[in-house]
Amino acid sequence: MQFMMLVKATNDSEAGAPPNPQLMAAVARLAEKANHEGLMVTAGGLLPSSQGTRIRAAKGKTSVIDGPFAETKELVGGYAIFNLQSKEEAVRMGREFMQIHADILGPSYEGELEIRPMFGAPENGASPDCTKRNWKEI
Repeated sequence: MQFMMLVKATNDSEAGAPPNPQLMAAVARLAEKANHEGLMVTAGGLLPSSQGTRIRAAKGKTSVIDGPFAETKELVGGYAIFNLQSKEEAVRMGREFMQIHADILGPSYEGELEIRPMFGAPENGASPDCTKRNWKEI
């Protein structure tokens, strides 16, 4: 089953501060291990919302809103998709990832990671048919 892990942005990441090099090295080691075990599908960090755009649909019309966006705690700062056997395995991996942050960044660090099973993701880790087509064909 596929799970997406969404790491919430922080005030520092929204300000464009470079990530802690020790943290990035530890996260890279964890990602390398997950890749080696065939668990990670993809992962990435996101630039600050000041470089982003939202497109909203309301009352039959669309509007474009350029960042930055308010409410840092509601913004995604990074993501990863994994092929895992269970939600429990996803929680274990998520806790390990966040513990690395707590260990390296210290007791003042406050962060959050959200784990979501992916809709329509195949149980056996194979790619769903819709990923093989251009999104406009769906």
